[in-house]
Amino acid sequence: MTLASHHDTGAPALSVLDLFTIGVGPSSSHTVGPMRAAAAFGEAALLEGRPTAVRCELYGSLALTGRGHATDVAVLLGLCGLRPEGVDPDAVPTLIEEIRRTKALQLGGQVAVPFDEDQQLVFHFGEFLPGHPNAMRLSADYADGRRIERTYYSIGGGAVREEGGHAPPRQNVQVARPFTSGADLLSIGAETGLSIADIVWGNEEAWRSREETAAFIDAVRLAMLACIERGYRQEGILPGGLNVRRRAKSLHDALTARGPRTDPSHVFEWVSLYALSVNEENAAGGRVVTAPTNGAAGVLPAVMKYYEAFVPGSTLEGSRTFLVTAAAIGFLYKTRASISAAEMGCQGEVGVACSMAAAGLVAALGGTNEQVENAAEIGMEHNLGLTCDPIGGLVQIPCIERNTMGAVKAINAAYLALQGDGKHVVSLDAVIETMRQTGEDMRSKYKETSLGGLAVNVVEC
Repeated sequence: MTLASHHDTGAPALSVLDLFTIGVGPSSSHTVGPMRAAAAFGEAALLEGRPTAVRCELYGSLALTGRGHATDVAVLLGLCGLRPEGVDPDAVPTLIEEIRRTKALQLGGQVAVPFDEDQQLVFHFGEFLPGHPNAMRLSADYADGRRIERTYYSIGGGAVREEGGHAPPRQNVQVARPFTSGADLLSIGAETGLSIADIVWGNEEAWRSREETAAFIDAVRLAMLACIERGYRQEGILPGGLNVRRRAKSLHDALTARGPRTDPSHVFEWVSLYALSVNEENAAGGRVVTAPTNGAAGVLPAVMKYYEAFVPGSTLEGSRTFLVTAAAIGFLYKTRASISAAEMGCQGEVGVACSMAAAGLVAALGGTNEQVENAAEIGMEHNLGLTCDPIGGLVQIPCIERNTMGAVKAINAAYLALQGDGKHVVSLDAVIETMRQTGEDMRSKYKETSLGGLAVNVVEC
């Protein structure tokens, strides 16, 4: 079928390290990606000599919702040589204030370069570059009159593509059992008897040992759980001007006071709490796991925490299975469509996270590959057409609550799939292709531009 072959040709093998990043909020495509691009440019500029000036121009969605997503801050941090994996969120305000006060930054953490943000960080509102809706162009000038220029695209989930650049060598790795579709996963499983998680574990050995991959997955899990706990200990108003009050702590206190978790509605309130905690932390610029994006960072942790807190007999190995199975589904969306809200709307973020989490939960609960694929399909089918229309360009309304809905939907999808035998009418590949087509047909004002939907129909506080 044509659906099974869509985007198959030349698709690079993906690793769990391509899907999960322990970084900072509030946005993978608008914060994590631009920070990585700016850091890469800083390195390239220093290789050419000592720049006398640097400049960054933002286009498309990066310009339209960049300030609300802290893209300006991310660019400054990246130019200073900082990357999402290592930056200390608590140190960011002081560093940014120093750059703005002195009108200078340490390029690559090495060379002082004058930098007047008003003149050298330019937002081209309403202007899109052809390569991707999230585009940024950086340049550096030298005393001898030379100028270098690079254009980068933040393509979703923190991934960055340089215009005219070459793919990193690690993407040319040959994995043991390559797959680019749900049909591939089911076929490989039928031929080998391997679970989807086993397929991923085996493929990861093309890059590193199983022990190293397990250590990374465990670090992701711990970072997710730490984010939940940190989120429900915080109070106050989220930054950005919408005056959105953090709710996780009060909800946590109320649920804890109610005692044993026996009422079914009580369970889903806890799941909502887990997602709220993560996405409030994300909105505040805290430490989160991009999974597969920051805007959807609360779905997987909430469902994984549900598994650990409410499923009798849950194990660490079950949580590992949850995450690597979810990653397999995420690979399919990245290669066959996109996880960028600027291309797909929120169906490409919360919708994908819901699909991934549903699949992961089924796997952790011992479901078959067919049931995993069915759960992933259900998770996306009922998120098709979901728009991205953040008020004020901030990852707060409707994004925070939307993660709670995505988590609850994922659990529902998982149990629906477990009640069946895996046979269903709409395949995962068909729903991914439908999401791609829907995203292409969706008007740009509904794709992370804050030019439509709630963003223009709700008066800011």
